[in-house]
Amino acid sequence: MTFLQLIDQGAHQTLQIDGRQGGPLTGEMTVPGDKSISHRSLMLGAIAQGTTRIKGLLLGEDPRSTAACFSAMGAKISNLEDEWITVEGTSGQLQEPDNVLDTGNSGTTFRLMLGLLASQPNKFFAVTGDDSIRARPMKRVIAPLTQMGAVIAGKAHNTLAPLGVQGQQLKPFHYHSPIASAQVKSCLLLAGLSVTGDTTITEPSLSRDHSERMLKAFGAKLSIDPTTHSVTLHGPAQLTGQTVIVPGDISSAAFWLVAAAITPGSNLLIKNVGVNPTRTGVLDALAEMNADVTLENEREVTGEPVADLRVRHSQLKGCTIGGALIPRLIDEVPILAVAALFAEGTTTITDAAELRVKESDRLAVMAAALTQLGGSITEQPEGMSIVGMGADARLTPTDLDSYTDHRIAMSLAVAATCAPGISHIHRAEAAAVSYPRFFDRLRTLSAN
Repeated sequence: MTFLQLIDQGAHQTLQIDGRQGGPLTGEMTVPGDKSISHRSLMLGAIAQGTTRIKGLLLGEDPRSTAACFSAMGAKISNLEDEWITVEGTSGQLQEPDNVLDTGNSGTTFRLMLGLLASQPNKFFAVTGDDSIRARPMKRVIAPLTQMGAVIAGKAHNTLAPLGVQGQQLKPFHYHSPIASAQVKSCLLLAGLSVTGDTTITEPSLSRDHSERMLKAFGAKLSIDPTTHSVTLHGPAQLTGQTVIVPGDISSAAFWLVAAAITPGSNLLIKNVGVNPTRTGVLDALAEMNADVTLENEREVTGEPVADLRVRHSQLKGCTIGGALIPRLIDEVPILAVAALFAEGTTTITDAAELRVKESDRLAVMAAALTQLGGSITEQPEGMSIVGMGADARLTPTDLDSYTDHRIAMSLAVAATCAPGISHIHRAEAAAVSYPRFFDRLRTLSAN
């Protein structure tokens, strides 16, 4: 029987995994380009003056949504399949599109783009997305944008998509964000590019800083105060096209880090992975869990720290994951929950209520799925407790659902490889949002 295969089910695909087959994960591999950096390189290139060249862009559905939206607003973007992608910018003057801008499943596209649209005076934009996007909270960016002078209308008291945006000349603003969110911070920084004066965002803890790094590279003037977790953009700013080399996405590498850590005999090298300190919470959490992960060939590529990650199988132990660490690994919590099943002792995840408003309610979905797989899980309002079964854990083969959430689909696939029997993951095609051909790579590595 095939170890892993995708079965078409009409509009969706079901992944079938035989956990009795497959071996350790060995050799070398790369992962797709960083999704956060891919989005930002397309957006900044689209509003810059001149040409931006991008290598290593993630070819997932989310960056394609970004490219489609900005192409509809006048940026000239070359074939995304090219080794080097070129973006001819609009010098900050986006065109009114002929139709509604559709961000698909991409919350990053939707939220970051709102800051740019709101700051285009005398232009109107309509924005929507898929079912998931239309249910996700947008008030967190709409409220501060409105205080800057933005005019945005939508469903549920102007908090849910679809939204209409009437561009305005925005005003300087200092926003004290109640949450650490790179999307909120980046949206307001992009809005501040056209503001005469300072736009400042202060967060309760540090969120990922890809926007700050890239805005500086494109010519914007920023001041950063790490002691108060504040960043100020001094506007207005005219960006200039740049060359961007996108490193591998650590959020994608996380699936392989956990898969190798829980699979006996594994010794895997993941090359060219971005290790930006605001994104390496997953490495800190795995170190706390006693995972054998080392960084090799550390270097810097176009302003971003990069390394090769070597991971070997090890006996994991339970730990507590919470506090200021959560914003640095928020996307990796589902796969870390899988790792916790194979630890000795209990792993407690706290302060992660943000996961309830992602592509799915990731806390509820993962708690239910891991219980189906034989785990002992206690779901809590802001996290969960997972009683580890040790390195020799034998999960229960079962039928699971991704709820069209890409990170859920891949996390459950990794878990199902350790269930000795046939498991199914429904709506598995969601993985293509951030990691096209993930299942092909899982099949190949396990076959090795």
